[in-house]
Amino acid sequence: MEGTDEQVSFGIDDLPVRDELRGKSPYGAPQLDVPVRLNTNENPYPLPEPLVERIAERVREAARDLNRYPDRDAVELRTRLAEYLTDTSGHEVGLANVWAANGSNEVIQQLLQTFGGPGRTAIGFEPSYSMHGLIARGTGTGWISGPRHEDFTIDLAAAEKAIAENRPDVVFVTTPNNPTGTAVPAETVLALYEAAQAAKPSMVIVDEAYIEFSHGDSLLPLLEGRPNLVVSRTMSKAFGAAGLRLGYLAAHPAVVDAVQLVRLPYHLSAVTQATALAALEHTDTLLKYVEQLKTERDRLVSELLALGYEVTASDANFVQFGRFDDAHAVWQQILDRGVLVRDNGVPGWLRVTAGTPEENDAFLDAVRDIKKEQGS
Repeated sequence: MEGTDEQVSFGIDDLPVRDELRGKSPYGAPQLDVPVRLNTNENPYPLPEPLVERIAERVREAARDLNRYPDRDAVELRTRLAEYLTDTSGHEVGLANVWAANGSNEVIQQLLQTFGGPGRTAIGFEPSYSMHGLIARGTGTGWISGPRHEDFTIDLAAAEKAIAENRPDVVFVTTPNNPTGTAVPAETVLALYEAAQAAKPSMVIVDEAYIEFSHGDSLLPLLEGRPNLVVSRTMSKAFGAAGLRLGYLAAHPAVVDAVQLVRLPYHLSAVTQATALAALEHTDTLLKYVEQLKTERDRLVSELLALGYEVTASDANFVQFGRFDDAHAVWQQILDRGVLVRDNGVPGWLRVTAGTPEENDAFLDAVRDIKKEQGS
């Protein structure tokens, strides 16, 4: 049914929307129908058939009790996640240290609902994951953009000064950083944590969404003796389960208790929990795909450098490359050749996700073709 003239003319600006949301755009990347999509940092490999079958079995079991609410505290899932973290980091993590939610974004939202909110502020070092600022705004938390060096590493002296001056309630550190791919050394995180505790004290959230792709180790061991430190993770990337929407955190048990004050009741469905548990039974297989993607990422870096592009050192499953006078124009040229990469607003740079060898070949052929066309 077509809307009336009044309905058509009435828009979001006519609603009593909160002032800090006016003029803003929702988060999202274009999903265009092209042969190769390398713009959203997804794992390109479909789940292996044995895992698909195991998911079906677990979901079938869960379906028999869908008339009942799911386990509100997701005890079995959190136990298995704790075991995974312990096995892969060497740092002992237990059930009481882990919380899970619908994607790492909901984890971050719950943390900001708990430790941020009206009258409070959060700081992140940009460019970084833009959802941190968006979720801060959505929870009424003031957002402060902290500094980085020209090479996209955190300017520690300037960051410590910003923390001391602004005394934020929440500090975000993303490692490996999205969209640049740069890792943050443990020494930098420790220095930021000390600065945050001296200023307020405040919570420090280390976003490790891409840590399985890193050349280095997780910062989970830093949790020892630091109750205001949180490490956030996701199953979207390394586990190849972006469609599952399962994120989790590791922290002091008091933090896990605190976020439960704001979580919605029964927030994780029985189907979500069953699917995640099935995936955790196949971590060895899934992490082999991670090794393949790390090899492909390194190949992208080498090939792009050989073509004369600048490349930011990457510890993630993507590569930031440039520099361009008009990054969006180059993005369009690559798209015209059937490959979708990400123009995420970092001036002069684009980002490409590491795909399958065939997808990466298509991307590299596109940028080679552009180079030839430019005569360089």
